[in-house]
Amino acid sequence: MSRQKWKVGIVGATGMVGQRFLTLLENHPWFDVTVLAASSASAGKAYREAVQGRWAMTTPLPAKYAEMKVFSAADINTVSGLVDFIFCAVDMPKDEIIALEESYARAETPVVSNNSALRMANDVPMIIPEINPEHAYVIETQRKRLGTKVGFVTAKPNCSIQSYVPALHALKDFGIQKVSVCTYQALSGAGKTFATWPEMVDNVIPFIKGEEEKSEKEPMKIWGTVQNGVIVPAQTPVISAQCLRVPASDGHMAAISVSFRNKPALAEILDRWATYEGLAQRLNLPSAPRPFLHYFQEDDRPQTKLDRDAGNGMAISIGRLRSDSLFDYRFVALSHNTIRGAAGGAVLTAEYLASEKWIPQKA
Repeated sequence: MSRQKWKVGIVGATGMVGQRFLTLLENHPWFDVTVLAASSASAGKAYREAVQGRWAMTTPLPAKYAEMKVFSAADINTVSGLVDFIFCAVDMPKDEIIALEESYARAETPVVSNNSALRMANDVPMIIPEINPEHAYVIETQRKRLGTKVGFVTAKPNCSIQSYVPALHALKDFGIQKVSVCTYQALSGAGKTFATWPEMVDNVIPFIKGEEEKSEKEPMKIWGTVQNGVIVPAQTPVISAQCLRVPASDGHMAAISVSFRNKPALAEILDRWATYEGLAQRLNLPSAPRPFLHYFQEDDRPQTKLDRDAGNGMAISIGRLRSDSLFDYRFVALSHNTIRGAAGGAVLTAEYLASEKWIPQKA
């Protein structure tokens, strides 16, 4: 690894995920945030002014970013000239996000995206480094399509699947056939707090637009294979998902029931969870949690408030494994939606891509 840090831009820096990026990168050993960019309404302001009354993190705004000038996200050439790559977390219509991210890529600036617009494109890797790092090889196909040498877009998966997909992945070779999952998703997944969404106090909303479709389809791409330079989604298992918004500030919980072709014993499942690690752990990437998967023996764990910060918010917490009367087994799992599920997952992906030289440092 080079001793010189990668210069990083945060595009969408004033939103909740953009704010989370800054808290995670404040003292990062590899990455140095040199550019903050947002909408034209924030452009030209000091960052502290742009987020005044909107800072949603529980920790104070890091002083090193307070006086940084906010650039316009649309000023692609200027931003690209100041960074090695960008994290993108903008709130825009899908077609505008695609145009923006591919424009940065064509300007030879790699994009690690928190947005959903390009997740299902067959030449855009959607990586969980512990699960499918080999999908990075489709970047070569994407670069040919975009006409770039360095630039590309990679996408972070949906925050709601981060809890149950890693837990299931460790069991894949038992032949997972059917999965039923219900997710209980925190306010911050919508970019909200109790102060900005008081209707959520003492309330549960049984609908999150587009979330159930993403929860059923995105795992199939993650479990897909690279064929002829593109990602071909897996055909099994069948996943049925329901997604509910619940009155928690952070942390997405999932209740999972699963059937196997070759049903393992309870002890075999627990052993897989206890011993599983991915390439992120083997490479000792800075944000990689150890352990990746943590199983609680207590009947009432994991709990959102107590356990969402496990592994600095990057670990997956699992509990309540037991037999199921309709499926083989059922269990619950928890992940921190704005860390592992959003900014932290994107940072870990960037660490992997940087370590494998997919993201070079500009001269």
